[in-house]
Amino acid sequence: MDNLKEIRTRISSVNSTMQITSAMKMVSAAKLKRAQNAVVQMRPYAEKMQEILANVSSSIDTADNPFIREREEKNTLIVALTSNRGLCGGFNNNVIKQVKKLVAELGESNVTVLPVGKKANDVFKKHSYIAGNNLPENNASLWDDLSFENIVPLTEVLMEKYSDGTFDKILVVYNSFKNAAVQLLMSEQLLPIVKSENEEKSTDNTDYIFEPSQEEIITDLIPNSLKVSFYKAMLDSLASEHGARMTAMHKATDNASELIKDLKLTYNKARQAAITNEILEIVGGAEALNG
Repeated sequence: MDNLKEIRTRISSVNSTMQITSAMKMVSAAKLKRAQNAVVQMRPYAEKMQEILANVSSSIDTADNPFIREREEKNTLIVALTSNRGLCGGFNNNVIKQVKKLVAELGESNVTVLPVGKKANDVFKKHSYIAGNNLPENNASLWDDLSFENIVPLTEVLMEKYSDGTFDKILVVYNSFKNAAVQLLMSEQLLPIVKSENEEKSTDNTDYIFEPSQEEIITDLIPNSLKVSFYKAMLDSLASEHGARMTAMHKATDNASELIKDLKLTYNKARQAAITNEILEIVGGAEALNG
């Protein structure tokens, strides 16, 4: 009977867990829909911004622009985008592993890691290469109310730290959203701006009249393009987080359901065995009395 009671307790416990994971799955599914719509709408705009930048900058000398001019890579900043909460499969671990791999390749003394998300901060705060240099520290709060306006101050700090020579290269490591079950790990170079491989194909020999000048257009366009690119990366990461959590909770719910089935089968077998033993004891006792 003690064994039956233990199995009943386990069934009740797993059932409670299944209700929680099922609820979390539905919540993530609702949040995923909004996040997916946001990133799908942002991507064409970000891509068009890059295309315009390539077209405008192709016919002039951009060597004097601090955001395009490449220089010797002595100090690299890696921006790690993770979530504030767990229970989303390998979503956070993939980013953290990739950042550690980049740190190993570039050398700890040449790298600074800027966490955006509590999970990344919890890991990298133990290392010497955690962000300093007057960079914003409380970046996890950006996920609480993600909007273009809220990410602009951080993006402007990144541009300032690159233009003043604090960093020679800035990378963003994040999960790009493909669908609810698939997230693509990205290591994207934010600065210096990478010229498009299709730049020559995307431009023609047509002469345009620019108002104001091309140089002024590029001066205004590049900061806006960087802000849009960084915002798109954060939207991608947010959608990927909800997709990963929804998938993880779906699997957890299915596993809990299977476990309940196995426990019920075990419970029924144990109960049947207990009843059989009781019947045998009664029959044995009756035969002893008759004998």
